[in-house]
Amino acid sequence: MSRRTTPEPGLLGPWQYLQNALFYLHVGVATLLMGLAGIPEVMRRGRAGANRVATRWIGYVLWAARIHMGVTCELRGTPPAGDCIVAAKHQCFLDILALAHALPERNFIMKREVMRVPVMGWYAYKVGCIPIDRARGRDAMRAIGETINKRLVGEGLGQLIIYPEGTRTRPGERRSYKHGVGTIRSATGLPVVPVAVNAGLFWPRKGWGVRPGRAVIEFLPAIGPDFPAQAFMAQLSEQIEHNSDRLMAEAGFMHELAQRD
Repeated sequence: MSRRTTPEPGLLGPWQYLQNALFYLHVGVATLLMGLAGIPEVMRRGRAGANRVATRWIGYVLWAARIHMGVTCELRGTPPAGDCIVAAKHQCFLDILALAHALPERNFIMKREVMRVPVMGWYAYKVGCIPIDRARGRDAMRAIGETINKRLVGEGLGQLIIYPEGTRTRPGERRSYKHGVGTIRSATGLPVVPVAVNAGLFWPRKGWGVRPGRAVIEFLPAIGPDFPAQAFMAQLSEQIEHNSDRLMAEAGFMHELAQRD
C-alpha cells in the first residue's frame, strides 16, 4: 500500500456539520418510508420492482445531498447496460450512490453483515447483491463464481460492482488490488469495466465533513475477456489509478498537494 501525505478534506464550520447531520436524519427517515412503501412493488415484480424502488431511493438521496450539503455528481463515459463486472475505485458513500444510480441493473458483492441491515439489507438481496463471507477466503470466491454463473444462465447478472481494493481509500491512497475480481472474470468470461472517481475530495470516508463541490465518476473502456489473464490485474490497476489521479488533479488535488510538500 502507498499513500501520499495529504489529509482528507479539512474541517468545516459548525453550520456545515449541522447540515451533514440533517442530511443523515433526512435520509434515515426517507429510507424507512420509501422502503416500506416499496414492498408491494417488490412483491409484485420481484427483482425488477426492487431495482425500481432502489433507483427512486438513490435519486432521492443524491437530491438530498445536493440540497443539504451542496455536493453533486458528474457522470462521464458510457455506463454499461448488459451483463458485466464493474471494478471501481472506492473512496466514500457518494461513489456508491453515483455508480448505483448510473447502472440499470446494479448489484454488489458486499459483506454478509450488510445484508442483515433492516430494510436496506432486504432490498440489497432482492436486487441481486451477493453476500461474501471474507473469513472463507478462496472458498467464498469460488461460491460467488458459481452463483454468478447460475444467474447468467437464468435471469442474467446485470452489472456486478466490485471494489478491487476491498475498502474505501483516502484521496491519493493506493492499496494492493485483491485478486477476487480476476478470479470472477476468469470463472465467468465477463468483460470488466473500470471506473475512476474523485468523490473522496468532497465526501470523506467516514461520511462527516462533506464539503460542497462536483464529484466526478468516470466509466473507462472495458477490458474484454480476451485480454491476457496474467496481465489483467496490472492493467486494471493502472487504468483506475491513473484516471482517478487525473480526476483529482482536475479538482485541484495535486496543486493543493504540491503547495503542502
